[in-house]
Amino acid sequence: MNNFHYVGSELRLFSEAQNWKAYYASIIRQYLGSEVLEVGAGIGTTTERLCQRNEKRWICLEPDPVLVKILESSLQKNSLLSCCEIRNGIISDLSADERFDSILYIDVLEHIKDDINETRLAVNHLNKGGLLIILVPAYQWLYTPFDSSIGHYRRYNKNTLSKTIPSSLKVVYLNYLDCAGLLASISNRLILKSKMPNRRQILVWDRYMIPISRTLDSLILHSFGKSILGIWRKQ
Repeated sequence: MNNFHYVGSELRLFSEAQNWKAYYASIIRQYLGSEVLEVGAGIGTTTERLCQRNEKRWICLEPDPVLVKILESSLQKNSLLSCCEIRNGIISDLSADERFDSILYIDVLEHIKDDINETRLAVNHLNKGGLLIILVPAYQWLYTPFDSSIGHYRRYNKNTLSKTIPSSLKVVYLNYLDCAGLLASISNRLILKSKMPNRRQILVWDRYMIPISRTLDSLILHSFGKSILGIWRKQ
């Protein structure tokens, strides 16, 4: 049994950000194969959004045993689909011969101290042509006490995220998302300076800013945003 305990308290809060989840899911879904590994599955809200019922296997890998119990409860209540398998552990706990069509790190890599070693290990578990899919918070200059309080080691830009990826992988997609959310984050950093967003702030961002971002991001060619989504293919 893994002894890791997640220090963050935002998972329930951000589970209500349905528009945001739908936004990144609309991009990611087309890259999911029949066998998926989701590293750091948390309480399962990302799984519920991304899993499409046609996968052969979906492993929810979660190091925190408390969160694993929540995932197991969700599976029993049918919130998670029957193709999902829940495991308590980290990627180094996988058997050497396990391979996947896609490996997901959705708001997870920033929580891992040695992110370069993590992606190196992940590549070993990708099928040929498989995809490594990573969503992370953008810009180190936006790092705040909130990041620290939920266990973030860092934030990224395109260059620093790319440097964590083994050179054997080819970039398929690398873009900033949520330009409107970035402006809200800057406002929080300079004016509000809150350590943790409240439910009202999350709902305002999700209901009003995300629809704006979905329109504007493509118009500004994804040149800036609150998050970065990267997808790399194993050659």
